[in-house]
Amino acid sequence: MVLTSHTQPSASPELLSYLQQRLGLSDNDIKLGLRQAELEQAPLPIVLWSFGLLTLNQYQQVLAWEAGQS
Repeated sequence: MVLTSHTQPSASPELLSYLQQRLGLSDNDIKLGLRQAELEQAPLPIVLWSFGLLTLNQYQQVLAWEAGQS
């Protein structure tokens, strides 16, 4: 479990789309990740990785994608 003391921003629709369309996560994977991310106040990609829904390589792809969005 990942717990932070700072409120995390909600996942953007673009991130959710990327996770589904580019990485193949299911609606259930996303829902579980969103629910757990809110409970833990943790970033969605970290939660998905910690639950084994993203591989380390996929997690790194998400980080690279997020960096390109800024």
